[in-house]
Amino acid sequence: MRLVGFAGLSTLACASAFAEQDPGYFYGGASIGQSRSKIDDARINAELLSQGLVTSAMSNDEHALAWKAFGGYQINRYVGVEAGYFSLGHFGFTSTTAPAGMLDGRIRLHGINLDLVGTLPITERFSVLGRVGAQNASAHDSFNGSGSVVVLTPNPSKSETNVKFGAGLQYAFTPNLMLRGEAERYRINDAVGNRGDINLYSVGLVFAFGRAPATAPQQTAEQVYSAPPLPPPVAVVAAPPPPPPPPSPRRVSFSADTLFSFDHSELGPQGKAALDQFAHELAGMQFDAITVEGHTDRLGSQAYNQKLSMRRAEAVKNYLVSAGGVDAGRITAMGKGESQPVTKTEDCRGARPNPKLIACLQPDRRVDVEVSGNAAQ
Repeated sequence: MRLVGFAGLSTLACASAFAEQDPGYFYGGASIGQSRSKIDDARINAELLSQGLVTSAMSNDEHALAWKAFGGYQINRYVGVEAGYFSLGHFGFTSTTAPAGMLDGRIRLHGINLDLVGTLPITERFSVLGRVGAQNASAHDSFNGSGSVVVLTPNPSKSETNVKFGAGLQYAFTPNLMLRGEAERYRINDAVGNRGDINLYSVGLVFAFGRAPATAPQQTAEQVYSAPPLPPPVAVVAAPPPPPPPPSPRRVSFSADTLFSFDHSELGPQGKAALDQFAHELAGMQFDAITVEGHTDRLGSQAYNQKLSMRRAEAVKNYLVSAGGVDAGRITAMGKGESQPVTKTEDCRGARPNPKLIACLQPDRRVDVEVSGNAAQ
């Protein structure tokens, strides 16, 4: 108990000394990293279906290079105010439809922010960071349609203010040079009525202007003579920068209504053409593994749907091996049955098959192909 009490008093004394000896200062810096989004495939497919178009294949670009520049004022050891400019990069999707057409959508995001930043020292050099603030993001969309797809508003844009927050770690090389690693979330409204979150993972440097190192209070002659000898200095090695993120898997979704006839597992001409195009794209890539997942809607029994989804996944796998030249040792097939629907029960009501319900459940009938560890040759 005495040891714990002494340690607590020592920590409080050190924090008080820092607060007194570390007056406010201005700082600036920059960070770079990766932003990540989640594109709403179900909403895009539903919009196309409302126009009489069925999505046969879709590919997404949900990761982007991002950066930010910032400046602020550290009021004391624990609280600071920071303003900055950020660029979250570009995201997009490409959707192929039947009747023959294509919709390509892109969005670019950038803006300004004002945050309250809290700092909690862990050691003399390491600190935990937390931030909350407001950000005004500008969204610039672009849509291009071809074939059966007609775009009425090709270049909408919008700016709106939302909340942002984040957390991270900071390491001080010197009182005037610090390394930051942070994870932040930005609430974003795009220009066509969608709302979502963008996550930013970044590493950056912070430069303090005119900050003097903290000095210990001067001792009297009596204190100097009675003080014990100082321990030898301990070398502190800076933590290595985090490793680069692994390659993001590429996921392509094929509509089962395009690949197969309803309630069948034999590939049709249109399905083979779509797989031929996908195999042609794979020819210019390096990858570790391919996973083929078959999915069905909820019509019929679970056991039947499980077997149907497995047969369809096997059909796609066998075609990619035999006609697409994919290494059979790197591709696997699995059936998910009706376990992972895209639609919601309240949007597609009913249990007995009828043309309206079958059309509503079309997004659930699909084959997803995920390519892992891919990189352009």
